[in-house]
Amino acid sequence: MTGVASVAAYVGIGSNLDDPERQVRRAIEALASMPETRLVRASRLFRTAPWGRTDQPGFVNAAAEIYTTLSPRALLDALLAIERAQGRHRDGTRWGPRTLDLDVLLYGDRVIDEPGLAVPHPHLAERAFVLLPLADLDPGLHVPGRGRISELLRNVDTNGVLPLA
Repeated sequence: MTGVASVAAYVGIGSNLDDPERQVRRAIEALASMPETRLVRASRLFRTAPWGRTDQPGFVNAAAEIYTTLSPRALLDALLAIERAQGRHRDGTRWGPRTLDLDVLLYGDRVIDEPGLAVPHPHLAERAFVLLPLADLDPGLHVPGRGRISELLRNVDTNGVLPLA
């Protein structure tokens, strides 16, 4: 990462299939190996009840802070490649079971609304399984247009999201 200014970005990580804890840990390792990117830190892992569709196994969720010189779209493409490498097959099912889900949650202080890419993530402020891992990294983190993570957490039910021992 030389010559181009890097941007702090935050990635949401989740899995509920094929040994979810291992899937999340492998994803964090893959983030650390991405070109033009440096993994700064990862949150603790959290066990989470399913959201959206409750007729599926529980999830393991985490978040990672990275510095990257990749554009937002290139970052998303790299995350999708990691998902595919770990067995993710996107079939259009929303909120269903998956081996791995990686989301660009924040990209600096940018607000992005493009086909297939919305940052901050559109449901970030509603989901304890996203907010708690982000708070684990930085409770004072500011979400453009929405406020601080610590403030957003006051408005969500955090029951059912527990750190792994």
